[in-house]
Amino acid sequence: MKDISKYQGIIPAFYACYDAKGNVDGERVELLTKYMIQKGVKGVYVGGSSGECIYQTVPDRKKTLEHVMKVSEGKLTVIAHVACNNTSESRELAAHAESLGVDAIAAIPPIYFRLPEYAIAEYWNDISDSAPNTDFVIYNIPQLAGVALTMPLFQEMKKNPRVVAVKNSSMPTQDIQMFKAEGGENFVVFNGPDEQLVSGLAIGADGGIGGTYGVMPELYLKIKELADKGMLKEARNVQNAANEIIYGMCACHGNLYAAIKEVLKIRTGLDIGSVRKPLPALIPEDMEKVKKCADMIDKAIERYII
Repeated sequence: MKDISKYQGIIPAFYACYDAKGNVDGERVELLTKYMIQKGVKGVYVGGSSGECIYQTVPDRKKTLEHVMKVSEGKLTVIAHVACNNTSESRELAAHAESLGVDAIAAIPPIYFRLPEYAIAEYWNDISDSAPNTDFVIYNIPQLAGVALTMPLFQEMKKNPRVVAVKNSSMPTQDIQMFKAEGGENFVVFNGPDEQLVSGLAIGADGGIGGTYGVMPELYLKIKELADKGMLKEARNVQNAANEIIYGMCACHGNLYAAIKEVLKIRTGLDIGSVRKPLPALIPEDMEKVKKCADMIDKAIERYII
């Protein structure tokens, strides 16, 4: 029986780290990894949406993961998202991730073409076969991938003994309960939508993976702590505060991750660059909103944690 405890907790999605010219910056990757360790999160999810994987090359993604692994040294659970929109490069990233000793690899389904479910299963299993000694996490995000993880597809994937978890970013929290029930006692389901962490935990999620966790980890760690104690009303209050901050960052002209990176810089001094085009960077008119969000995080921490 696998030890799933390393996946049970708060796992921030790792942000893309760029230098002033927009190239992946290994030193900044290492600084962000150290920050995550210091904050006491369970692990990091590298190379997913927050890592801007769709807009990065295979060498970019390898470089990021290499620098994360250089610093993490067993202090973090590391899940590497390795999906590309072709099987060959996905397998290359999977094999590379295993060579570095990650805890698990993950993959969204292929996007753009609507493939039959047997082809999606073959794609995922081909990727998993390239990392034969590494756990596999299915990433279900139908609102972006254009295809949902159905129960028949999930049942087919469960035949692969390396499949240990689903990162469920579909909006209905009921999906979490369904995957937990079908997956069994030793199967992990992560809550994906940050705004619904309390709901996900209440219905059975083992933890969460989220794009805004890294900019305010204190709040999400508190939500998990309170939910574990059955203090759902108190957890909901912290969730509501986090959600208001998310709404504020989403109100910027610049992309959410551009706002997150600037808030991180304001609050911690950690500069990991901006975002890669075609994601829109912040404009001067965004700065007041960004500063307000940074202040909201400080006040929420002061109210609910300190």
